[in-house]
Amino acid sequence: MADTTVKNRDTVNPAERAEVRQLRETPRASVLIIGGGINGVGTFRDLALQGVDVALVERGDYCQGASGASSHMIHGGIRYLENGEFRLVRESVVERNALLRTAPHYVKPLQTTIPIFSTFSGILAAPLRFITHRQQGQPRERGAFLIKAGLTMYDWFSRDGGTVPRHSFAGRRSSLAQLPDLRSDVRYTATYFDASVHNPERMTLDVLRDGLIANPEARATNYVSAVSRSGESVMLRDELTGDEFPFAADVVVNATGAWVDGTNESLGEPSAFMGGTKGSHIVLDHPELLAACAGREMFFENTDGRIVLIYPIEDRVLVGTTDIDVDINEPAVCTPEEVDYFIDLIGQVFPKIDVEPDHVVYSFSGVRPLPRHDETQPGFVSRDYRIEKREDRVAGQSVTTLSLVGGKWTTFRALSEHMTNDVLEVLGKRRTVSTAGLAIGGGVDFPKTPSAQKAWVMTHSGDGLSAERVEGLLTRYGTRAAEVIDYLRADTDEDFASTPELSRRELAYMVKHEQIGHLIDVLIRRTSLAFRGLVTPELLRELGQTLAPLLGWDEETVRTEIAHAEQILRDWHKVELKDLVA
Repeated sequence: MADTTVKNRDTVNPAERAEVRQLRETPRASVLIIGGGINGVGTFRDLALQGVDVALVERGDYCQGASGASSHMIHGGIRYLENGEFRLVRESVVERNALLRTAPHYVKPLQTTIPIFSTFSGILAAPLRFITHRQQGQPRERGAFLIKAGLTMYDWFSRDGGTVPRHSFAGRRSSLAQLPDLRSDVRYTATYFDASVHNPERMTLDVLRDGLIANPEARATNYVSAVSRSGESVMLRDELTGDEFPFAADVVVNATGAWVDGTNESLGEPSAFMGGTKGSHIVLDHPELLAACAGREMFFENTDGRIVLIYPIEDRVLVGTTDIDVDINEPAVCTPEEVDYFIDLIGQVFPKIDVEPDHVVYSFSGVRPLPRHDETQPGFVSRDYRIEKREDRVAGQSVTTLSLVGGKWTTFRALSEHMTNDVLEVLGKRRTVSTAGLAIGGGVDFPKTPSAQKAWVMTHSGDGLSAERVEGLLTRYGTRAAEVIDYLRADTDEDFASTPELSRRELAYMVKHEQIGHLIDVLIRRTSLAFRGLVTPELLRELGQTLAPLLGWDEETVRTEIAHAEQILRDWHKVELKDLVA
């Protein structure tokens, strides 16, 4: 997890945030969730819908760890078939299909093409990989026969409630007609559909807000960590001020991803559940490569056995991913060697397209919350999840800790339902609301077709808001953009000079509803400006000046926040801003 805590707390606004004050004033809840990634937030929403008094704390910003460093995929996990994880594949395709309906503002269908360069390669090695969960000898590429078998099985798993077409195969001539920049020695292409989530950070915020709206007793705050435990109380620390205070709960849910063991140790409950691997990605501003993808994800296996993806997100191209064992105490960053690795892979697929390191506008890396896997190779570690339960008696009171091991974006709703059911059992309560099929935030009444979206934009345009600006708001918030638009029009607004994608009142809206703790939160997790390589020194200065009166920052704090944002972008995402003057 990137460290976004400003180390000199004397320069941080000392005023207590309303969310922290709520925890202090009522320092008890039935359930305390530690961890504000998608699985912790999904569980928070589900418990809130059941009327449970639930509180959530996140030591950094929401969706800051592995949830924000994902491949932005919502997929059924075709690769998991080879590991024999049929339950997970089944659950994944069901949840993928559901998210296309319940979160259409963020989750979009993604046509995926596998370039194939042989017919029968890998047939003998595949059964051995399935049995041993290890790569035997030199990795062999999967040929058309093996991929056809896998996709046929994948279609079978997708047959119920399917919202995507079945797979198709094309020969060399047809493949090159569709993708003319592809390697000329391609023999076949196999095409199927999965889905992607273009803005996982904003979707996490949407799920969180659904929980807060559903239950007035539900509370959540970022930049608060769990540092120790005494009896039934967990000691919490406000990372923006350094203040500590106790908070009691009957059930503690540890949803801190790869840091589950560290959190348990802080709570006095040492564990050895986790063994995550690092996954890195790069984002390229490369119109030629974008055009070559033709709106598709290119999905293939490298000769070293790693799965690689290349696909368009908005006007950029995302390339990933690596799968490397890592010490979670070391920074998870995309290294220059990984950048070279990705560029080499692009050349293997699109050899006529020149890609240089200068095309990379952003990079990111995260630690997958995988279970401890000892000698199992990273690619064969289970992507399924489990819940570890621990019960203690403290001063006559029962205290239960539920630790989440594993979990992935696609299945967050089903996982959250499982966790919620376990919590309800401990509390002696019954489920009253199902989240299956429940629309998420701005996905409610989201226009389903391009023409319907255009009509929505035209209906909400005017009165100082251009159609382009409204379209951007619809993309960012879904149909909750209507609420944002009303807020913008309620008082005098002013567009940013440094970007057409923000205004002063929209930033005020984010401060009011989305718990901004640091300037960097706006760039990475409230907008896609950093992801798309659109951060400039002018933007940093304008953001700092606009946030100052909203968050009570003085001039020194503004300078600290700008320097902090520049450091995060440079050290964690390899973004260099020239001529930065605070």
